[in-house]
Amino acid sequence: MRINLTSVLVDDQEKALRFYTEVLGFVKKTEIPVGDHRWLTVVSPEEPDGTELLLEADEHPAAKPFKEALVADGIPFTSFAVEDATAEFERLRARGVRFTQEPMKMDSVTTAVLDDTCGNLIQIASQG
Repeated sequence: MRINLTSVLVDDQEKALRFYTEVLGFVKKTEIPVGDHRWLTVVSPEEPDGTELLLEADEHPAAKPFKEALVADGIPFTSFAVEDATAEFERLRARGVRFTQEPMKMDSVTTAVLDDTCGNLIQIASQG
């Protein structure tokens, strides 16, 4: 068994696609119309056949209160591995990304938390 797809609930799929591709650097993999929304996935350019991230519309009634509660408590919805969290923090901050947590070293892991502009906090993390 392996993970092939995971989701992030977004308030606007087009805005999310721009942020996740143009700012974070993911690549669009799949786009299929599904009613008023799309089955819209992105992947890492380093692993184009790897795990897909579904930019899922947050239309379910529970989605927005769930996301708001996580953000209010400062809890990231998901985490992305990066080579160097401090360097990635600097690169993304220079591109205008807002961070709610600057790089913090915890034992052998460094993390930072960013606002994805679509209602989520996302953690970036590196080992070492």
